[in-house]
Amino acid sequence: MTGTPDYTDMTLDELRVALAPVVAENAVFDGWTDIAVTTAAEMSGVDPDVARLAYKGGPMEMIVAWVDSVDAAMAAELPKEKLAEMKIRDRIRTLVLFRLDAIAGQEEALRRATAIMAMPQNAPRALKVGWNSADRMWRLAGDTATDYNHYTKRAILASIYGATLAVFADDTSDGKADTHAFLDRRIDGIMRFEKAKAQWTGSDRERFSLTRLLGRLRYPAS
Repeated sequence: MTGTPDYTDMTLDELRVALAPVVAENAVFDGWTDIAVTTAAEMSGVDPDVARLAYKGGPMEMIVAWVDSVDAAMAAELPKEKLAEMKIRDRIRTLVLFRLDAIAGQEEALRRATAIMAMPQNAPRALKVGWNSADRMWRLAGDTATDYNHYTKRAILASIYGATLAVFADDTSDGKADTHAFLDRRIDGIMRFEKAKAQWTGSDRERFSLTRLLGRLRYPAS
């Protein structure tokens, strides 16, 4: 993200996302707290009372807004058209690396966010946030699946992205080389899985059977 956002006349929802990267910068030192929000507001020329109102949901509200801000930046910088000429593995790699670059230097904020999201009361929302980010990545990568593949792809990518974030948070190698290597191994695993799955479901009969099975699981006969 480049430039300074114009916070003038933003709605609370817009402000929540626009200010989130600055809140994250301060969460490195102050945690996901009102102090981080107040400092971010003062740094950005925003009324601190208004900023606190935007994050009245507490730490999870701040963290979700941070993720949403990364999602928005990713979509703006890497539209489908820009990725279209790449192989699918390179599209996914590019999207994930953009997200990591967007939060570089904020590893402590990430560690604190991960601990908050892992709390039992926050786990369901955290899973939804991870799913949504994986969905946005797959859509930008050009995925149009509407069958069970839609769900398996997103579940696998959400898991891989979460694991990559964990490595990234503690990676002290030059240029995050260890994180990049970890991500490449996991993406290679996805590609091998997709190839094997395509072979396994290669016949019309097998595709029909899998679809019927999933349909029965979702809509059991009464």
